[in-house]
Amino acid sequence: MTQLNRRAFVSAAAGALSAPYLSGRALADDTIKLRCSLDTAPSHPRNQAIVDYLAKIEEASQGKIKAEVFHSGQLFADLNVTKALIQGQVDMAAPGTWTMTGLVPDVDFCQLPALYSPAIDVYRRCSDGAPGEHVNKQLEGKVRSHVLGNWLELGNENWYTTKKEVRSLDDLSGLKLRSPGGAGISWRIGFVHGIPNVTPWPNVPLALSQGTFDGFVSSDESVNSAKLWEAGVKYSYADHQFYANYIPMLSDIFWSKLGEAERKLLREVWAANIERYRAMSAKAQADARATMQSNGVSFFDPPADQVAADRKRMIAAQADLIRDTKLSAEIVKLVTDTVGSHS
Repeated sequence: MTQLNRRAFVSAAAGALSAPYLSGRALADDTIKLRCSLDTAPSHPRNQAIVDYLAKIEEASQGKIKAEVFHSGQLFADLNVTKALIQGQVDMAAPGTWTMTGLVPDVDFCQLPALYSPAIDVYRRCSDGAPGEHVNKQLEGKVRSHVLGNWLELGNENWYTTKKEVRSLDDLSGLKLRSPGGAGISWRIGFVHGIPNVTPWPNVPLALSQGTFDGFVSSDESVNSAKLWEAGVKYSYADHQFYANYIPMLSDIFWSKLGEAERKLLREVWAANIERYRAMSAKAQADARATMQSNGVSFFDPPADQVAADRKRMIAAQADLIRDTKLSAEIVKLVTDTVGSHS
């Protein structure tokens, strides 16, 4: 009898150690299903990072959290996914900051002139620091979602054109320019005297090939993953106008289904992998530029003094930017204090 009790104890202990993250509720309930919406292609670094993350979650939870990822806007474009999060139509998304400015204007802080063509470490002091925390709190209330942790980087955003080679911001004057969304990007298009056009990303290849616009704002990897040289892209003005980020969020409706152990697991796995995901994005951007060049896209990198002069011009017009984007005085101060003398 003593041997049987000892065996029962050892068996129970082994079971407990094999499932350290599982709450009693999760063990008792059926599998918790998670539906994630992304509007970029499966080869995009955001998609690859999210797929990897959710696979790790499924493994660590021993299958109790089982995810399904919908790519290429199969469920929602990023411009619409926040509404889906609010209504519980999707459990997870990682929309770009520029798609959420209508709900939380302060998310557009990356468009401030002080962060025009930023050093990555300077920008991270903002996204991972007080400005990012300020934005996260607002988003969690407005989107009724939980921000998982530090933001997923996409990388530098640039100008891309089909017919006209651009070697200065003045060359963009009069062009029809697609914006991915956000008041800040529209302001910059207006600043260079372009004509703004907002088209959801999944619709860009067709619109571009049909001449709906002459150019657009995006990143090397986004252009590469969509093979937009096939739709007419020939030139890039690589001014690194802002550093793009995606914000990983889980809807409050989904979050409420979890015990504290599952919530802890989701946060910790993200924190353990975010730096690797950022490195993956950086490599993807570098590789994408080389691929684009091999497919006939030519790049112009403005010299540092030209970028500094353009930043100075934007700083002179900053009051108009703040008015148009509805940035709060608090976020402007937080960014200014965080960035310091960079500008």
